[in-house]
Amino acid sequence: MFKRFILLTILVLSVMALAACGGDDKPEATATPEPQAVVEPTATEAVAAAPAGDAANGAKIYSTICIACHGPDAKGVTGLGKDLTTSEWVATQSDAQLVEFIKTGRDAGDPLNTTGVAMPPKGGNPAMSEQEILDIVAYVRSIHQQ
Repeated sequence: MFKRFILLTILVLSVMALAACGGDDKPEATATPEPQAVVEPTATEAVAAAPAGDAANGAKIYSTICIACHGPDAKGVTGLGKDLTTSEWVATQSDAQLVEFIKTGRDAGDPLNTTGVAMPPKGGNPAMSEQEILDIVAYVRSIHQQ
């Protein structure tokens, strides 16, 4: 999943760079470039490109905010929060999508809400920072069983 994220990021940046070049309809008289090999980012580069979430801090935040509905083991509380360790929905969301979801929450009346219980924005803590949300996402990723 992480490799797909990196490859998608590289693809998006490449398209943006090509679009930024602009140009007119006249072809330039240049030599045909040699085909370039696709270079995978190194582990260090991949880590640098990843969102900077701290799973250990995310676990601390989880234990004070998320635990009430998702349980101490993140396996969910019946009638409240979903199991975060095996959630297919979590697996299909990007980190950015999970961050946005935590920021906005989900109303009980939302047709996509399968529990019938609202998830408040930021888990009910309006003071939660962007970094704390990234930390929670990193924690959820660390406990999620694929």
